[in-house]
Formats: sequence, structure tokens, C-alpha cells
Amino acid sequence: MMTNAAEMDAYLSEPRDLFRGRALCVVKPKDAGEVARVLALCNERGAAIVPQGGNTGLVGGQTPDMGGRQIVLSLQRLDRVREVDPDSDAMTLEAGVTLARAQEVAQSADRYFPLSLASEGSCTIGGNLATNAGGVHVLAYGAARDLALGVEVALADGRILSTLGKLRKDNTGYNLTQLFVGSEGTLGVITAATLKLFPRPRSRAVVFLGLDDPGKALTLLNFMKDHAGPALQAFELVPRIGLEMVLRHMPATRDPLSAPHPWYALIETAGFAEGEAERVATHSFAQAMEAGLTRDATIAHSLEQAQSLWRLRENLSEAQKREGGSIKHDISVPIDRIPAFIAEAGERIAAGFPGARPVPFGHMGDGNLHYNVSQPIGADKAAYLARWDEMSEIVHGLVHEYGGSISAEHGIGRLKRQLLARTKDPAALDVMRALKKTLDPRGVLNPGKLL
Repeated sequence: MMTNAAEMDAYLSEPRDLFRGRALCVVKPKDAGEVARVLALCNERGAAIVPQGGNTGLVGGQTPDMGGRQIVLSLQRLDRVREVDPDSDAMTLEAGVTLARAQEVAQSADRYFPLSLASEGSCTIGGNLATNAGGVHVLAYGAARDLALGVEVALADGRILSTLGKLRKDNTGYNLTQLFVGSEGTLGVITAATLKLFPRPRSRAVVFLGLDDPGKALTLLNFMKDHAGPALQAFELVPRIGLEMVLRHMPATRDPLSAPHPWYALIETAGFAEGEAERVATHSFAQAMEAGLTRDATIAHSLEQAQSLWRLRENLSEAQKREGGSIKHDISVPIDRIPAFIAEAGERIAAGFPGARPVPFGHMGDGNLHYNVSQPIGADKAAYLARWDEMSEIVHGLVHEYGGSISAEHGIGRLKRQLLARTKDPAALDVMRALKKTLDPRGVLNPGKLL
């Protein structure tokens, strides 16, 4: 247990430093039994618990409030690999195992775990499931919710509920696994999970293409679905303004195409035979160019080149930081409406925030955009960020009009709690509150988050 302020500091704020809190202490149990005992004691005393994994969340869901009476429950010591079963295509890991290690464990069994995030070196499986993390391969494999076969959860009263198991079919009542995935630690604390594994691709191809507009990107996406089929793993949308920020601020990056284009697509294919992904990619993109969907493209011919192309996409958020203030939105809209959404959002922001620079990018293949807006050049950063709520009203209001979601993969946490109450179906909110009251009647699990 930590009580020293200096030792606790790393657990009290989130990566963007939008939320910072104080804590009574930080506890770091070593197994599910200790987690359960901590929860039982806190429930008995009415002490609030804030579960925390790798502390990489971006909406404040893992951060205590400023009252100084909440207890941070770090799951980092729960880091055992309990089982890997390639015959069942499943592995059971404890909540503190990092995502990067989970990928390595799968690879060591000649299998593939497809969840992939920029923070995979430090984010943990428990946090990934608690927030239903997405990432770049949702198009092919789904989000964290789709990858969970079962979970082990410590409940508020100290009981341990387990749906761990390798069964693909179990039609015995409510799906309790899914109840806890995406619940952000408000219904129970995930201590372990059984996760799906997949055959390991033997080849990959990464292509970077220049596009005229998001409408062409949508056409290209559908073209790739038809021509690449299940080989299509990722389809990322990148605007020229974002690429220019990366080239300006990130060392050892270069423009991959001979001339600039207004928009780009970063596409990855995979195959289960040597050279298969490259053949699919080369054939598909030759046809795409003949169809006039793109005027220029480059394909990676080595792992190093593929990583260089992916870094252009992965460094977009970091490059925006170096441009000054950036107001960020993790949203989703129906895929077919993405081009219209981008156009209309740009018009509304230009009217309300002259000079502000929208940088919409992200997982077009599953409808998830990171609609970030950088401050006007030369503007005062603090004054710009002070208008965060005003900017979000514009973006989230349009998301609602387009039938989208105000949170695609980052969760609700503290950042979007009030917004959820205004946008979620009232009947759905009533059911969520009833579940919370049933499983956590004293309100000790992550209070002030989500609901």
C-alpha cells in the first residue's frame, strides 16, 4: 500500500492531464483473492474504490477525484498468464498483463491476438476490457468486447464471479461476460479474462494512397471489401493537414508519395500463405488506380517500410500536441455518412471558431473518427482550450443528428458523463442505473464515472 504523496503521484492523473485527483492511498493486490478482500472491506466501510490498469485511459475513468478519500486499486501486479490453449484458440490472462505481452504470448503459441493500440506497451488487458478498447483492427476482428470469451470479476461485496472458459457456445442465460466489458469498473473489477486467438497471418502488406476527398475514401473502402475480402485488416483515413503536422514535428518521417493529396488512406491486408497479402494488395490497388479511385500509392516492401507508414498515422495525436491546443473527440457515425459528416462539421466549426483547424482521422473501416480540432495558428492555447465544451457541443450535436455515438472506443469516464445523460436513451439509462444499484448498492465502485 502507498500513502506517500510522491509515490502516489503517477497514479493520480491521466495522460492528457485533463483530470488530476488526490487519493487516500494506492493499493496493489497480487491476485484476485486480494482484490476481492479489498473490495469487501471498502464496501463494509463505504470507502470508494477507483480501479486502474495501465493508466492510459483518455476520459478520466481511472482517476480519483480531488476529495482525497478515494482508494486507487492498481491491477498491475495481476500479471500471470494462466493458460494458453492453441487447440481451443484461447488464452486466459490476468488483468495486469499488458496488451503487448498478450500479443507476444499469442505469437509464442503460433497464434494471433488482434487487438492493437498505440498504448499497447503499457495499457493492460483489464483496462482494455473495462473500456471496450477498439484500435486499428476492429474492421476485421471487432473490438475488445468481441474478443472476450469469459471474465473473472471481483464484485463490490467481495464475491468473485467467473465466466472464464473456452466454450464458443454456452446458451445458459444472460451473457454476464458482456455485462462487465465496457462497464469502466463501475459494476465490478475484472481480474482475469479468457480471450480469443486466431490463426497467425504469414504475410502482411501496408499501402499508403493519395485521395481527393473522403467520398473517394468511402468508395475505395467498399472496393477493397469486395476485392480483398477477409484479407482486409485495417482502413485508416488521414487528412493532408494531419500528415503535414507529423512531417513538421516528428523526426525521421517523410512524405511517402511524390506529390501532396488532400486525403490519404492507410490500408493493411493479411494473408495466411507467404506473399499472399502482397499479391492481394498489389492486384487490388492496380485495379483501384484503373478505376480512378487513387492517383498515387506506395506499398511497403519491408517490415521497416511498413512500420514507417504506420508511424505517420500513429503520430497524428502527438504531432497535434506540438501544434498547440487540440480539442479532441472520439466519435463514430454510420460509415456511409462519414464524408457528409466531415464536410458539415468543418463548416460549423469554421463558423463558430474561425481559424480553428479540424484534423479528422482514424478508423474509417468501422466508422470511428478521432475528430480533433487544433487551435488557430498564433492563438492563445489556454483561451482556446477553455472553449472545449463549446466546441464539443458543435461536434457532438452533429454526431447526434447523424445517428452516431459520442464515444467510439475511449469510454465515458468523467469527461463525457454529463453528455451521456443527455444523449443516451432514457430507458437504457434506467436499466444501467438499476444494474449499478443491484451490483454496487453502496456506490463504492468508481463513483462519479460513467453514470
